[in-house]
Amino acid sequence: MDQLDALEMLFIAWGFLFQIILIVHFGLRKWRFKTAMKYGWVVYTLGAVSAAFSLVFLSAGKPWWLWLGGFLYLAWAVFGYWVEYIRKIQWRKSVQSPIFWMYLFLYLATVMFYWWPIGMLYKPLWYI
Repeated sequence: MDQLDALEMLFIAWGFLFQIILIVHFGLRKWRFKTAMKYGWVVYTLGAVSAAFSLVFLSAGKPWWLWLGGFLYLAWAVFGYWVEYIRKIQWRKSVQSPIFWMYLFLYLATVMFYWWPIGMLYKPLWYI
């Protein structure tokens, strides 16, 4: 881990923080849905922070697999915010297929492009 530069360390730290935030958010959705919806916009707003990090990684010449996750997070966040807070579509109670599949695809792509690069940077962290 000595050979990682500051931007790679930032990516790792943000990757872990991102996952902790999502675990808390989705846990709240399960047990305290109203609280999750009241503060869920914060999780979506963090997509902008993630995209800003990706712009830094991109401008520093980092490989695509280090900056793609932040842009995917932004796409998932914009979609989620639009569905839940702007359009107020109740897509969970009676699952609406197109919304469900797009939400799931963007979420899983985002998670993949945070965890896969962490393994590329330092494999033991990937197992954590």
